[in-house]
This record gives sequence, C-alpha cells and structure tokens, in this order.
Amino acid sequence: MSQSAALSASPPIRRAGAASPGDRIFSLIAHGAGLFVLVLLGAIIVSLFIGGLPALRAFGLPFLWDSDWDPVQQVFGAAVPIYGTIVTSVIALIIAVPLAFGIAFWLTELAPAWLRRPVGTAIELLAAVPSIIYGMWGFFMIVPFMASWIQPPVIDAVGDIPVLSTLFAGPPFGTGILTAAIILAVMIIPFVAATMRDVFLTVPPVFKESAYGVGCTTWEVMRSIVLPYTRVSVVGGIMLGLGRALGETMAVTFVIGNTNRISASLFGPGNTIASLVALEFPESQAGSLKLSSLLALGFILFVISFIVLAISRLLLRPRSGS
Repeated sequence: MSQSAALSASPPIRRAGAASPGDRIFSLIAHGAGLFVLVLLGAIIVSLFIGGLPALRAFGLPFLWDSDWDPVQQVFGAAVPIYGTIVTSVIALIIAVPLAFGIAFWLTELAPAWLRRPVGTAIELLAAVPSIIYGMWGFFMIVPFMASWIQPPVIDAVGDIPVLSTLFAGPPFGTGILTAAIILAVMIIPFVAATMRDVFLTVPPVFKESAYGVGCTTWEVMRSIVLPYTRVSVVGGIMLGLGRALGETMAVTFVIGNTNRISASLFGPGNTIASLVALEFPESQAGSLKLSSLLALGFILFVISFIVLAISRLLLRPRSGS
C-alpha cells in the first residue's frame, strides 16, 4: 500500500479540545450526578430545618440543653437524646476501634493464608446483618447476660469507690447506655475492620520488606510503616463506623431503656436521637409541636454528623513541617 493510501485510510485526527456528542452527553451526566448529591443534601437539610422551625421558635436555644420531654404539657427538650447519642457512640468507638485494628492486623500480618479469606468473608457478612437482628440478639442475649453476670459484680466491686460507684450504679436491669454502646460496637466493628484490612493491603510490599530487612519486628513495621502510610484511610474508616453509630435506630431502641432522663451511670437507661424519633414519630400528629421537635432533633443529628466529619477532615490536614 502506498503512503498516500495509508494516510487516507487512517482515522481523522481530532483537534485538541474537540469532543464527540457521546463525550458531551457523558460529561453532562457526570456533572448532573455530582450536582444531584449536593441538591439532595441541601433538600434534606432544608426540609428538616423548616420542619423543626416551630419547635426552635417555641423553645429557643434552651431546646438544646433542656432535658424535659413531656408531650402532655407540650414541653420538649433535646438534652437527653443528644447526650445519649454522643455517649453511646463514643463508648462504642472506644470498644470497636482496638478490636477492629486487631482483626485487620491479624488478617494482614499474622493469619495463615488458608484462614484469611473465610475470616474476611465472615467480617463482611457481619456488616450485612440487619440492625433489627442485632437489636433482637442484644435484647434476648446481651441484656440477660449483663443483668446476671456483668452488672451485679461490677456494682458490688466499685460500690465504695467514689467516682466509679457513680459511674456504675443503679439496679442491674441489663439495659442502659453501656449495653447500647456494646451493641453499637459489635455493629461497627465489621465496617472499621474491613476498611483497615483493605487499606493495610495497599501498602507496597517493598516498604515492609525493607523494614524487616533492617531488623524491625512485625509490630514495629505496623506502627512505623503501615499506619503512617494508611493514616487517611484508617481515619476515614473510623469515621464511617462513627457515622453508623450516631444514626443507628432499632438496635439501640431494643436495649437502651428508652427513658428521657440523663443518668450519670453507664448502667442507667437513656435515649438517643434516633431511638426517640423511632418511638415517638408514629404517635405524632401532623403540624404538632411534638412532630416539629422530632424534626428539630433530626436536624441536630445532621449537624452532629457534619461536625464529626469536619473534625475528621481537620485531623487529616497535612501538618506543616511533616
């Protein structure tokens, strides 16, 4: 074939910046999908704020720290569910993160190859269990276990210690803040562990082999090589678990006790924003102050989640000089 024939048979060269109709359509769809997320997020925020505006006008800023919740007197406050939401989520994170890290560390560094896949699959299956199943399991298994084997000996052991006697006081009913936090910890462990395991596997083997070559132990490699390399993703996985804990509804409703009061004891009953909304929403009349208060609680939960996300982004900012 001659050179002129080869040039005529070759596809035309597209000018720089030119785009086919298919590329334009795909670009519009991609931009629309990204903007849809912002529009949907804004619609949720606005609808919750507008729905809760009557309660915010009626009670003002004290709505945030008022602990009263009396539908008969039409007096509502958000302090109890806010307290329960934050305390249960923080305790759940304190319990779950070390266990999730241990699971991920074992799966990536210590477990035999034939056992890694079955255990990893089991962790992922735990994440797929519906929350109401966790709630039923907690109510029928964990609550009786706490009431019979955990709470009575702990109450007796710390009865004379000033601070601990207040922190672990009350009748051993089995339900309460600590029980709800334990259920939440079990629920978020699969999310955090699976995320940590996946990001630990992304560390280039040459980095770890170099550390082993200079005499580092397995823990030193994890602490000095793997964790710094995967810090952003690890924190993201922890925040994912915290977000799940903040918004959990049915599992907490089964075991927290559902009492609208703040107790200094972790064994005492309480409420969270999600559990209170789940219990009270079906009985709320349209346009009532109670319904507006529940929508205001939903808006507050959204704000709490946003603050948690902002704090996580702040922690992930690169440090000067590092």
